[in-house]
Amino acid sequence: MSYLAELLRLAATGDEHAWDEIVDRFSGLVWATARAHRLSRDDAADVAQTTWLRLVENLDRIREPERLGAWLATTARNESLRLIRLGARERPTDEPDLFESPAEAVDRTLLARERDQGLWRAFAGLSERCKALLRLLVSDREPSYEEVGAALGMPIGAIGPTRIRCLDKLRRSAVLREMQT
Repeated sequence: MSYLAELLRLAATGDEHAWDEIVDRFSGLVWATARAHRLSRDDAADVAQTTWLRLVENLDRIREPERLGAWLATTARNESLRLIRLGARERPTDEPDLFESPAEAVDRTLLARERDQGLWRAFAGLSERCKALLRLLVSDREPSYEEVGAALGMPIGAIGPTRIRCLDKLRRSAVLREMQT
Protein backbone atom coordinates (compact mmCIF):
# COMPACT_ATOMS: atom_id res chain seq x y z
CA MET A 1 0.00 0.00 0.00
CA SER A 2 1.36 3.44 -0.97
CA TYR A 3 1.93 6.22 1.52
CA LEU A 4 -0.95 8.31 0.08
CA ALA A 5 -3.26 5.30 0.18
CA GLU A 6 -2.43 4.83 3.86
CA LEU A 7 -3.01 8.54 4.57
CA LEU A 8 -6.40 8.43 2.83
CA ARG A 9 -7.39 5.27 4.71
CA LEU A 10 -6.40 6.80 8.07
CA ALA A 11 -8.11 10.10 7.27
CA ALA A 12 -11.29 8.19 6.37
CA THR A 13 -11.24 6.63 9.85
CA GLY A 14 -10.97 10.07 11.47
CA ASP A 15 -7.23 10.28 12.01
CA GLU A 16 -6.61 14.00 12.40
CA HIS A 17 -2.86 13.70 11.87
CA ALA A 18 -3.38 11.96 8.52
CA TRP A 19 -5.89 14.62 7.44
CA ASP A 20 -3.51 17.44 8.43
CA GLU A 21 -0.72 15.84 6.45
CA ILE A 22 -2.90 15.59 3.33
CA VAL A 23 -3.94 19.23 3.68
CA ASP A 24 -0.35 20.38 4.28
CA ARG A 25 0.87 18.43 1.27
CA PHE A 26 -1.78 19.62 -1.22
CA SER A 27 -3.09 22.99 0.04
CA GLY A 28 -0.66 24.92 -2.18
CA LEU A 29 -1.92 23.05 -5.24
CA VAL A 30 -5.59 23.67 -4.35
CA TRP A 31 -4.92 27.34 -3.62
CA ALA A 32 -2.89 27.87 -6.81
CA THR A 33 -5.59 26.19 -8.90
CA ALA A 34 -8.27 28.49 -7.49
CA ARG A 35 -6.14 31.62 -7.89
CA ALA A 36 -5.23 30.61 -11.46
CA HIS A 37 -8.88 31.32 -12.30
CA ARG A 38 -8.37 34.96 -11.23
CA LEU A 39 -10.69 34.62 -8.26
CA SER A 40 -10.55 37.11 -5.43
CA ARG A 41 -8.82 36.02 -2.24
CA ASP A 42 -12.18 35.37 -0.54
CA ASP A 43 -13.58 33.43 -3.50
CA ALA A 44 -10.39 31.36 -3.76
CA ALA A 45 -10.66 30.58 -0.05
CA ASP A 46 -14.27 29.44 -0.62
CA VAL A 47 -13.17 27.24 -3.49
CA ALA A 48 -10.38 25.72 -1.39
CA GLN A 49 -12.77 25.04 1.47
CA THR A 50 -15.32 23.44 -0.86
CA THR A 51 -12.57 21.34 -2.47
CA TRP A 52 -11.54 19.97 0.93
CA LEU A 53 -15.18 19.31 1.76
CA ARG A 54 -15.55 17.32 -1.47
CA LEU A 55 -12.52 15.26 -0.47
CA VAL A 56 -14.04 14.54 2.94
CA GLU A 57 -17.26 13.44 1.23
CA ASN A 58 -15.31 11.16 -1.13
CA LEU A 59 -12.43 9.87 1.01
CA ASP A 60 -13.60 6.27 0.75
CA ARG A 61 -14.18 6.52 -3.02
CA ILE A 62 -10.70 7.58 -4.16
CA ARG A 63 -9.60 4.58 -6.26
CA GLU A 64 -6.17 5.81 -7.25
CA PRO A 65 -4.58 7.47 -4.17
CA GLU A 66 -1.39 8.27 -6.08
CA ARG A 67 -3.50 10.56 -8.28
CA LEU A 68 -4.93 12.50 -5.33
CA GLY A 69 -3.19 15.71 -6.47
CA ALA A 70 -4.85 15.49 -9.88
CA TRP A 71 -8.22 14.75 -8.24
CA LEU A 72 -7.88 17.82 -5.97
CA ALA A 73 -6.74 20.06 -8.84
CA THR A 74 -9.69 18.92 -10.99
CA THR A 75 -12.11 19.46 -8.12
CA ALA A 76 -10.69 22.93 -7.39
CA ARG A 77 -10.93 23.79 -11.11
CA ASN A 78 -14.56 22.62 -11.29
CA GLU A 79 -15.46 24.56 -8.13
CA SER A 80 -13.72 27.68 -9.51
CA LEU A 81 -15.66 27.44 -12.76
CA ARG A 82 -18.91 26.89 -10.86
CA LEU A 83 -18.25 30.00 -8.78
CA ILE A 84 -17.44 32.02 -11.91
CA ARG A 85 -20.70 30.88 -13.56
CA LEU A 86 -22.68 31.83 -10.45
CA GLY A 87 -20.95 35.21 -10.32
CA ALA A 88 -21.88 35.90 -13.93
CA ARG A 89 -25.56 35.50 -12.97
CA GLU A 90 -25.37 38.05 -10.17
CA ARG A 91 -26.38 41.58 -11.05
CA PRO A 92 -25.53 44.10 -8.33
CA THR A 93 -28.14 46.80 -7.89
CA ASP A 94 -28.69 49.90 -5.83
CA GLU A 95 -32.44 49.21 -5.65
CA PRO A 96 -33.13 48.44 -1.98
CA ASP A 97 -36.63 47.07 -2.62
CA LEU A 98 -35.74 44.78 -5.53
CA PHE A 99 -36.26 41.56 -3.60
CA GLU A 100 -39.22 42.71 -1.60
CA SER A 101 -42.34 40.62 -1.84
CA PRO A 102 -45.43 42.28 -3.35
CA ALA A 103 -47.17 41.90 0.01
CA GLU A 104 -44.47 44.00 1.71
CA ALA A 105 -44.89 46.75 -0.88
CA VAL A 106 -48.68 46.69 -0.43
CA ASP A 107 -48.31 46.76 3.36
CA ARG A 108 -46.00 49.75 3.13
CA THR A 109 -48.40 51.56 0.79
CA LEU A 110 -51.35 50.91 3.11
CA LEU A 111 -49.41 52.06 6.16
CA ALA A 112 -48.34 55.25 4.39
CA ARG A 113 -51.92 55.92 3.32
CA GLU A 114 -53.23 55.38 6.87
CA ARG A 115 -50.49 57.64 8.26
CA ASP A 116 -51.31 60.38 5.76
CA GLN A 117 -55.05 60.15 6.43
CA GLY A 118 -54.43 60.40 10.18
CA LEU A 119 -52.18 63.40 9.67
CA TRP A 120 -54.77 65.19 7.53
CA ARG A 121 -57.50 64.47 10.11
CA ALA A 122 -55.26 65.94 12.81
CA PHE A 123 -54.46 68.92 10.54
CA ALA A 124 -58.20 69.57 10.05
CA GLY A 125 -58.57 69.91 13.83
CA LEU A 126 -56.12 72.83 14.02
CA SER A 127 -57.18 76.47 14.21
CA GLU A 128 -57.50 78.39 10.94
CA ARG A 129 -54.48 80.50 11.91
CA CYS A 130 -52.30 77.37 12.41
CA LYS A 131 -53.50 75.80 9.16
CA ALA A 132 -52.74 78.96 7.20
CA LEU A 133 -49.30 79.36 8.77
CA LEU A 134 -48.28 75.72 8.19
CA ARG A 135 -49.56 75.77 4.59
CA LEU A 136 -47.49 78.86 3.85
CA LEU A 137 -44.36 77.49 5.49
CA VAL A 138 -44.43 74.20 3.53
CA SER A 139 -45.29 75.67 0.15
CA ASP A 140 -43.10 74.83 -2.84
CA ARG A 141 -41.60 78.33 -2.90
CA GLU A 142 -40.37 78.86 0.62
CA PRO A 143 -41.56 82.35 1.58
CA SER A 144 -39.51 84.70 3.74
CA TYR A 145 -40.71 85.53 7.22
CA GLU A 146 -41.49 89.05 5.96
CA GLU A 147 -43.83 87.59 3.32
CA VAL A 148 -45.48 85.25 5.85
CA GLY A 149 -45.92 88.10 8.32
CA ALA A 150 -47.48 90.32 5.67
CA ALA A 151 -49.79 87.57 4.38
CA LEU A 152 -51.07 86.62 7.84
CA GLY A 153 -50.83 90.01 9.56
CA MET A 154 -48.42 88.52 12.09
CA PRO A 155 -45.28 90.06 13.59
CA ILE A 156 -42.11 88.43 12.26
CA GLY A 157 -40.94 87.57 15.79
CA ALA A 158 -44.15 85.61 16.42
CA ILE A 159 -43.89 83.33 13.37
CA GLY A 160 -41.31 80.86 14.77
CA PRO A 161 -42.94 80.41 18.21
CA THR A 162 -46.41 80.15 16.62
CA ARG A 163 -45.15 77.55 14.16
CA ILE A 164 -43.70 75.50 17.05
CA ARG A 165 -47.01 75.66 18.97
CA CYS A 166 -48.98 74.65 15.86
CA LEU A 167 -46.69 71.68 15.13
CA ASP A 168 -46.93 70.58 18.78
CA LYS A 169 -50.74 70.67 18.57
CA LEU A 170 -50.57 68.69 15.33
CA ARG A 171 -48.28 66.06 16.89
CA ARG A 172 -50.42 65.70 20.02
CA SER A 173 -53.59 65.45 17.99
CA ALA A 174 -52.11 62.85 15.63
CA VAL A 175 -50.77 60.79 18.56
CA LEU A 176 -54.12 60.97 20.40
CA ARG A 177 -56.00 59.86 17.28
CA GLU A 178 -53.55 57.00 16.79
CA MET A 179 -53.97 55.90 20.39
CA GLN A 180 -57.77 55.86 19.97
CA THR A 181 -57.62 53.46 17.01
